[in-house]
Amino acid sequence: MKELDFSGFPPGTITDYTTLVCLACIFDIFTKQIGLAPRSAYSEIKRYSPTIEELTSRTAVRPFFDSDEKHPRCPYCNAAKRWHARLDTHCIEGGKTTDAPRRKLLKSLEKKKDQFALLELKSDRRSAFFAWIDTLRISLDLDDPSWLLDATRAYLERKEPKQDWSAVFEELRTVRPSSRLEESWEREGARLFLAPPLYNESLLVQYLVSRSHEHGGRTLEGRLTLMELIRRMRRGGYLAAHNISTTDQFETFEKLLDEVAGSGQLKLYFVVDRREFLDKVKSVYASYA
Repeated sequence: MKELDFSGFPPGTITDYTTLVCLACIFDIFTKQIGLAPRSAYSEIKRYSPTIEELTSRTAVRPFFDSDEKHPRCPYCNAAKRWHARLDTHCIEGGKTTDAPRRKLLKSLEKKKDQFALLELKSDRRSAFFAWIDTLRISLDLDDPSWLLDATRAYLERKEPKQDWSAVFEELRTVRPSSRLEESWEREGARLFLAPPLYNESLLVQYLVSRSHEHGGRTLEGRLTLMELIRRMRRGGYLAAHNISTTDQFETFEKLLDEVAGSGQLKLYFVVDRREFLDKVKSVYASYA
């Protein structure tokens, strides 16, 4: 099955979600509870389009479930893998940098409307930012120290999408702040130097990815509590530069999130890949019929 090509989109503007759906559960609902004949159930299920919440929720509910096992069984009815279908959902953040590649992608899918569901949702930049953080957390191995560099790169890709960060981070060993820089970055050898504001923002992202209520979050500066992180940003002039003068740490944290995540509304576009779902529905119907 050919994968969708998102190479034309700036890094950090696509959030991927994957969930499994148990077709045994669905057919059971339609045939036993509703009383439809298998053929009628098959027709209804083919047209079924899950909601955005069902596809992207942190906690899956029946008939959806999440599993990393090679041969998972449905947690609701114990059905084997052959009864499961995978649904991949790709969320595109609306904006000037994604409008052109999004239109090109959607135009290529217009003739395959039954294979792909296209959904839209009005949202805000903070919600989109935290969805990105959650996806980043899942994709990183927090037991491998190199995740700190990976998280920094991911944030910089989101912050400056036109820069080729894969080349910048090639064979990179460390990221440090530079008092010589007022903005942007520079690389020297295997070291990447960031202007203090950019470096502090990357620390905030690292904190959000790894934070725990008991011990704080891990960053390139070691493990920091929220108070320690704010104190560092205040001492470095970040708070003053962004007119953040409150002394309450939680209010300060909220304002920091507005700076890093951005504020205001945006539109999210969801592309749901239904190809495996349709193939599996046909196979399951053959078993019922």
